[in-house]
Amino acid sequence: HINDVVKIQAFIRANKARDDYKTLINADDPPMAVVRKFVHLLDHSDQDFQEELDLMRLREEVITNIRSNQQLENDLNLMDIKIGLLVKNKITLQEVVSHSNKLTKKNKGELSNLMMMNKQRGGLKALSKEKRLKLEAYQYLFYLLQTNPTYLAKLIFQMPQNKSTKFMDSVIFTLYNYASNQREEYLLLKLFKTALQEEIKSKVDQIQEIVTGNPTVIKMVVSFNRGARGQNALRQILAPVVKEIMDDKTLNIKTDPVDIYKSWVNQMETQTGEASKLPYEVTPEQAMSHEEVRTRLEASIKNMRMVTDKFLSAIIVSVDKIPYGMRFTSKVLKDTLHEKFPDATEDELLKIVGNLLYYRYMNPAIVAPDAFDIIDLSAGGQLTTDQRRNLGSIAKMLQHAASNKMFLGDNAHLNPINEYLSSSYQKFRRFFLAACDVPSLEDKFNVDQYSDLVTLQKPVIYISIGEVINTHTLLLDHQDAIASEHNDPIHELLEDLGEVPTIESLIGENPLPPGDPNRETMGKTEVSLTLANKFDVPGEANAEMDARTLLLNTKRLIVDVIRFQPGETLTEILEGAASPEQDVEYQRAMQRRAIRDAKTPEKMKQAKPVVDDSLTLQGKKDKIRSNLQRLAELGKVHPENRYQDLINDIAKDIRNQRRYRQRRKAELVKLQQTNTALNSKTAFYNVQIDYYNQYIKTCMDNLASNKGKLSKKPGDTKAKKSKQVSQKYTAARLHEKGVLIEIEDLQTNQFKNVIFEISPSEAVGVFDVKAKFMGVHLETLQLEYQDLLQLQYEGVAVMKLFDRATINVNLLIFLLNKKFYGK
Repeated sequence: HINDVVKIQAFIRANKARDDYKTLINADDPPMAVVRKFVHLLDHSDQDFQEELDLMRLREEVITNIRSNQQLENDLNLMDIKIGLLVKNKITLQEVVSHSNKLTKKNKGELSNLMMMNKQRGGLKALSKEKRLKLEAYQYLFYLLQTNPTYLAKLIFQMPQNKSTKFMDSVIFTLYNYASNQREEYLLLKLFKTALQEEIKSKVDQIQEIVTGNPTVIKMVVSFNRGARGQNALRQILAPVVKEIMDDKTLNIKTDPVDIYKSWVNQMETQTGEASKLPYEVTPEQAMSHEEVRTRLEASIKNMRMVTDKFLSAIIVSVDKIPYGMRFTSKVLKDTLHEKFPDATEDELLKIVGNLLYYRYMNPAIVAPDAFDIIDLSAGGQLTTDQRRNLGSIAKMLQHAASNKMFLGDNAHLNPINEYLSSSYQKFRRFFLAACDVPSLEDKFNVDQYSDLVTLQKPVIYISIGEVINTHTLLLDHQDAIASEHNDPIHELLEDLGEVPTIESLIGENPLPPGDPNRETMGKTEVSLTLANKFDVPGEANAEMDARTLLLNTKRLIVDVIRFQPGETLTEILEGAASPEQDVEYQRAMQRRAIRDAKTPEKMKQAKPVVDDSLTLQGKKDKIRSNLQRLAELGKVHPENRYQDLINDIAKDIRNQRRYRQRRKAELVKLQQTNTALNSKTAFYNVQIDYYNQYIKTCMDNLASNKGKLSKKPGDTKAKKSKQVSQKYTAARLHEKGVLIEIEDLQTNQFKNVIFEISPSEAVGVFDVKAKFMGVHLETLQLEYQDLLQLQYEGVAVMKLFDRATINVNLLIFLLNKKFYGK
C-alpha cells in the first residue's frame, strides 16, 4: 500500500499546511511554530527582483510618456492658437513655422531623456565628492517633502493662486510620480487631505465659498483625477452616452426662446431669399408669443429630458468606477466642512460634494468631450456647433439637478422641467452619499505593507533640473512660514544645500546669458533621484535612533534566529543554546544570502545593511536581547507576554508580503494598460503634428504661387471661383432686396445716390466691397465669406458694414451665393 500511504500523507500534510496558513491569517496570536513555517516567504526571490525591475522600467516609461505628452499637448494647443491668429492675419507665417519646428517627433526624446544626466560629464550624477553631496542633500530634501505633507500643504497657500497652480502641476505631481504606484498614491492623497483641511480651516469663512471660490486643493484633485489616471474612469462612464448623442444627427436642443426665434427667422429667410416681416431683436416673452417658437421649445424640452435621463442613469450606477482619490477627497471635504460648520444640513454638505463630483469633475468632460479624451476625433476633426450646444444643454440640466436648483425668473419658460429636476436630485443625492462611503487611507492602502521587510524598491522620482531649482527657491523664500520651529528638520536640510545653484552648475555646463534659449532646454533635463531619509539612521541603537527603525531591525534579527532554532516562544529561543547543527545550517543560509545580495541590482540594495550578517547565531540573539531591553524602555514591546506582539508583527509582515506581491502583479498590468493608452495618445499627437506640417506646407505653396488667402484648416472646402468679375448695386436696390436695413444719418430717399460694388479679390472667399456716394469713392473694405458663415452659425442676424450700414447677414449670404457661387 506504499502509493496509498504516500497519497494519504500528502493529503494530511496539505491539510495541515492549509490549517496553519489559516491560523497565520486569522489568529490574533499565531503560535511560533506556524510563523516559523511561513517565515521563508519574507525572502526576496529572483522573481521578486525581476518583477521589481520590470515595475521600475515601466513606471519610468509611463512618467516619461505623461510628461512628454503634456508638453506635446501644450505645444499643439499653442499651434492651434497660432494658426487661428495667422488666419486672422494677426501674426506672420514665419512665426507659425518657427513654432512648428518644436513639434518634431523626436520632441519626446528631447523632452524627457531621463537618463541624460548619466551621460553628461560633470552633471549632478558625476562622482565628484561635491556633486555627490549635493545629490544626497536633494534626495534627503525630497524624501522629507514626499513623506511629510505639511510642508507642501502650507507652501501651496504661501503663493498667489495663479503661481500655485503652475507649481502644483509641475512639482507636486512629479514628486509623487503621478501616483504611479500604491505608496505614492497613498502619500499624494495624504497631501491632498492635509492641504484641503488646512484650506477649509484657514480660508473658508462661509460654507458656500467652496462652491463660489476656486479652492486650490480642489482644483489640484480634479486636475489630477481627470489626468492620466482618472481619464479612463470618465471615459468608461461617459463615452457611450456622449457618442450616442453625437451620432444622433436629428437631435437639436435649443431652450432659449430668443435662439429658437432667431434660428426660425434665419431658416425662413435663407430658404426664401426674402426678408422676413418679423423684427430681429425680441425679448423672450415676445419670442414665446409665436406658436412656432412654443412648439419648437416643447419638442426641445422633451428631447432634453430624454437624453439627460440617459446621462443621469449612466452616472448614478458608476460609483465604483470613480477613482478612489475623488471619492476620498469628497469624504474629507464633507467631514471637514461638517466639523467647521456643525449647523450645516446634510443637504447643504451633499450639494458641495456634488459641486466637486459632478460640476468640477464630470461636467467639463460632457461639455467638451474632445478636450478630455472622452471621444476619439481624427486629427483636425471637431464637434459641430449643434453637437456642442446639445451637450451644453444636457450638462446645464444635470448641473441644476445635482445642486437641486430650479428654473425660475428669466428661465420661467423651463418651468415644466422643475419636477423632473427634483426627482433627479434625489437620485444624485444617493449617488453622492454612496461616493463618500469609502475606507480610510490606511485601510485602503494597508500602510503596514510599506515596512522595509516587504518593499524592495527605494522610492525614485524623475524630476527636471528646473523643477529642482524652483522647489529649492520656493522653500528658501517661505521656510519660516512652512516650518516655524527652529529645530524643524527641513531647516537643517536647506542649510546643507546652501544657496540655490544655477541650472548650468548642476548640469556641469559653462554659464549662459540669462535670455539664452538653451537655458530653458537645459532646465528640462531630467534626473532620477533615489530618495532617502537623512534622519533614519540604521545600525547601532542609540538615543537619537528612531524607535521604528530599531523595531524593524529587531524584527529582522528575530526572523533570522527563529528559522534555525526551535522554541515555543521568543523568550525560550533567546534563553536556549543553539546546537552545532543549527549553527552550521545558519552559516550556510548566510552564505547563500551573501551570494544572492551580490547579484541584487544596484537600485535595490540597502544603503547600509540593516542587519549585520557576519554575526553568529548567538551574536544575533545577544543583539536582539539588548534591542528588546531598549524597546521595552520606550514602551514599544511587552516582556510580560513573552514578546508575542513582535511575533504577531512578523506574521502581519508575511501576510503583507503576499498582498504586496499580488498588488505588484496588478500594478504591472495596470501600468502596461496606462502605457498602451499613452502610446496611442502620442501616436494621435504625431498624426496631429503631420496634419499641421501639411497645413504649413500648403500655406508655403500658396504663398510661393501667390494664390493668396489661407483656408482655416487644410481639409476645409474652399469656395468656388467667382463666375463674374463684380456686381454693382445701389443702396436702394439692396434695401429693396432686404440685404440693407439702414444707413446711419441717411434718409431712405437718398439711398439711390449710394452705390456698393462687390468684387471677388485674389484671395479665395474674400470680397472687396467699395462704397461710393454720388460717384465719389468713400471707402473699401474686405469681407470674408467664412466670417459671414460663422455669424450665421452663431445665429447673428444683422451686422455693420463701414460702421454705418446695417446689413441682414442671411440675405447677404443668399446674394453672394446666387451671384458668385451659382448656388
